[in-house]
Amino acid sequence: MASRKVSDSRVIGAPAAEIFELLADPAQHPVIDGSGSVRGARPGSQRLALGSKFGMDMKIGLPYKIENTVVEFEEGSLIAWRHFAGHRWRWELQDQGDGTTKVTETFDWSRVGAAWFIELVKFPAKNLKGIRATLDRLEERYPVR
Repeated sequence: MASRKVSDSRVIGAPAAEIFELLADPAQHPVIDGSGSVRGARPGSQRLALGSKFGMDMKIGLPYKIENTVVEFEEGSLIAWRHFAGHRWRWELQDQGDGTTKVTETFDWSRVGAAWFIELVKFPAKNLKGIRATLDRLEERYPVR
């Protein structure tokens, strides 16, 4: 785990702009979340942009609230947000030129001070499973024709 990142990709049957709008709207995150932990956007969450802060209601065992900050943003192709501990969720969208998009989701814990803890509790493997389930949901929503 030298890179301290896990990711997966899938070609999704929708234009990058359409998928990006879904990702840039925190209220839509529970709709596509394959982990089962994202419950809803906190009041006041708006369309995301670089530097945006947005809160989410979460549940892993017990319910909790978390605030995220958008730390990477390229309209239509890249968005990443960071939790308080420093780990990031990153989405890259590559338009395939035929109405489909290669979507890559990455969980990156390379900037976390206690990366050993993330690994000890097996978050990388759990999050990779969630990433794959999220991509499944996107694929179901936008099947390649």
